[in-house]
Amino acid sequence: MTTMKKNTVPSAETQIEALRVAKATQKQGQTKEQTKLIAQGIQKGIEQYKKQQKAKARERDKLKKKTQQVKDTQPEATTNTSSTALQIIYKQHWLPWGLVVASWVGFGAYLAYTNTL
Repeated sequence: MTTMKKNTVPSAETQIEALRVAKATQKQGQTKEQTKLIAQGIQKGIEQYKKQQKAKARERDKLKKKTQQVKDTQPEATTNTSSTALQIIYKQHWLPWGLVVASWVGFGAYLAYTNTL
């Protein structure tokens, strides 16, 4: 799959924003040409960021569409799983409570034994 590189002119808003950022970070003694080069670099960065965000949005839309299709094709399966999810019962194991009781019994026996001596 070959991608064609488009030589599109960046929007005026992007150019203005890039120039504004370049002027804000301008050092003393920097020429206008250097500032323009910095602005171009910032502008390319902004364009690249926008392309990445568009690609992410397309991926999110594809995923959203796919999940919506899955929900539409299997509506009865989701209702059954949601009703069973409400019936989850948590049961505690006896071992921790047994250890707590045994330790207290042991502690009581120790105190009883040491107080008698």
